[in-house]
Amino acid sequence: MTESRPPVLVVMGVSGVGKTTVATALAARLGWSEEEGDRLHPEDNVAKMAAAVPLTDDDRWPWLDRVAGWIDGQIADGRPGVITCSALKRVYRDRLRRPTVVFVHLAAPAALISDRMSRRAGHFMPTTLLASQLDTLEPLQSDEHGIVIDTGPPTEAIVSTIIETLRLQPSA
Repeated sequence: MTESRPPVLVVMGVSGVGKTTVATALAARLGWSEEEGDRLHPEDNVAKMAAAVPLTDDDRWPWLDRVAGWIDGQIADGRPGVITCSALKRVYRDRLRRPTVVFVHLAAPAALISDRMSRRAGHFMPTTLLASQLDTLEPLQSDEHGIVIDTGPPTEAIVSTIIETLRLQPSA
């Protein structure tokens, strides 16, 4: 990154693509703050998703505002950070966009994502909502500050690719 202020990375993509795994490993390698965006969902949202009911835009706005609040806190403190957030639509990313925010879109074939979702335990998002997430996903556009990363390789290789591509530096 050539920006003089520390970046905040939004690790984005559909449920099951590996956002939490990658964000946790990335933050640990860099020594940066990390937040799991799912923890910021209002309880009503979690209940809807657990019941296999897709969220509406109106459901997402309060959550996105909480994610944006975390980003703003990092920026105000002059600290880099990593936060997970599906950020499936451009309008959602617009809500999170700041000069130092970089979107890291994790992508993988639907079959791989479905397999990962079926093997994870204790997550509120059922595999049945994957299709609606894939239908909702709007890829990053050329004027958005971000990169697309394949999550097929092992986590450490993904993290290395992100660090090298964005020229990120660990915290002192």
